[in-house]
Amino acid sequence: MLKLKPFRSALLGCAAVGILGACSGSSDVASPGVGAFVPAPTPTTPTPTTPTPTTPTPGTPAADCPAGFSNVGTVSNKRICQLPSTITGNLVVPARAGTIYSISGRTQVGTDQGPNPLSPLTGSAAGILTVEAGVTIFGNSGLDYLLVNRGSQIFAEGTQTNPVIMTSRQNVEGTATDTSIGQWGGLVIAGRGPTTDGCTTASVTPPNIACEAQVEGTNGFYGGNSTADNSGRIRYLRLSFSGFELAPGNELNGITLAGVGSGTTIDHVQLHNSSDDGIEIFGGNVNLKHLVISGADDDGFDLDSGWRGAAQFGIIYQRTGGGDRGFEASSRGTNTTDFFSRPTYSNWTIVARSSATTGRALTFNSGHTGRVYNSVITAADGSTKQCINLDGAVTLTNASYGAAGSTTPTGPIFNSVFLSCAGGSYHGSGTLTDAQVQAQVEAGTNIVVGTSTLTGGFINGANETAVPASTFPTFLNTGVGLSGSTTTNFLTPVTYIGAVQNASDTWYAGWTCGIPGQPAC
Repeated sequence: MLKLKPFRSALLGCAAVGILGACSGSSDVASPGVGAFVPAPTPTTPTPTTPTPTTPTPGTPAADCPAGFSNVGTVSNKRICQLPSTITGNLVVPARAGTIYSISGRTQVGTDQGPNPLSPLTGSAAGILTVEAGVTIFGNSGLDYLLVNRGSQIFAEGTQTNPVIMTSRQNVEGTATDTSIGQWGGLVIAGRGPTTDGCTTASVTPPNIACEAQVEGTNGFYGGNSTADNSGRIRYLRLSFSGFELAPGNELNGITLAGVGSGTTIDHVQLHNSSDDGIEIFGGNVNLKHLVISGADDDGFDLDSGWRGAAQFGIIYQRTGGGDRGFEASSRGTNTTDFFSRPTYSNWTIVARSSATTGRALTFNSGHTGRVYNSVITAADGSTKQCINLDGAVTLTNASYGAAGSTTPTGPIFNSVFLSCAGGSYHGSGTLTDAQVQAQVEAGTNIVVGTSTLTGGFINGANETAVPASTFPTFLNTGVGLSGSTTTNFLTPVTYIGAVQNASDTWYAGWTCGIPGQPAC
């Protein structure tokens, strides 16, 4: 699990220095509108205005770059057009013959506007970055990453046959391999959603606009109290070979979602070969669908700090000999009795392939009380991982669903889950026993321990298909009676478990790479 710098002590009166940022000033400067609930503004979608390029001879670099980009040479017979280090106003990254795009260092969209959308920080500026289908953006090194600040937006929308690609220079040059990781920084999105981090006084408890924190790996900040905050739309994005350790315990991931609100769209996204986590979520209410997380060297899906969204249809396919947990789900920060990480997961297939024995396929700890529906958890290719690990007594006492403040039922909920792990199905830690974990999981319906019959790596076989699917409680798709719920009409009713129902279910195909049935990256 990764660590954040816990407090935002002096953003209003300092300048960030270097990649990790440094500043000085009074520690008692309060954010505008402390304690107030601030609704998110109605977002606007930019209209792309693609410049007309000079068409190069096929297979040769473009002669120039669009306005607003720097011409920094060529790579693999394409013109490299570098994005500006700070993007304010509207910037379109156009799909263009003979052209590829790069970032250098910390490339930010807008400057941090603070937690209050009705009172942006003095001197701050918003930006909107639009990336057209088929565009490739690469970083040269681990210090090259893209940050979308609070109050700004990214619209990176590809198609199933023409995704947006974010990757490393080595991948563009053709020198990246199946085991390459950490060749550039990745994507960080900071929003104004609630977080349990950065609540600096005993009188401030989340959710509260005064709770803010610094995003790990950056000198940007996230947090606020705008549950429906909109950071843009990401569809059909393939992001590979990312992640970088800036300092011990301070790493960039594939995608980091910090305080991102439910107004943001994340759908059809692959994270491949991150040196840290594939996706890491810190607080917020963002919902995600159709995720492929492959080859992460740490956790596939990592979350904490009060995330209250949902994630449906996800494949985690670990790297052989590497990778820690498929899921690591926590409630770090100010973990109060009525506000902690309480998300919903449905239709996941987690395939542990790592030879490491320390991690488990799924870990819930420190009070995280997720609801897991219609999912498959298995170990393959000789992995001896255990399936489900629950850690810490508080993980069994926090209320998992119902009206705000409800205490019944308590702990994580599992319904229609198929388990097949050579190391065993259940593991308790932090004072919990294996028997307690088994009792908690098997209190749900349709819990089956059996032999995996997955085909093609992650496609349901006969044993998975035989497990009946569970329906969702009404409140999950209505938001009624659930504190912090933002999953209204998001979850798709299903008649099957797992991410991929059968061989005819090909939502993952055509835009991904490096997984069974798809081309190499």
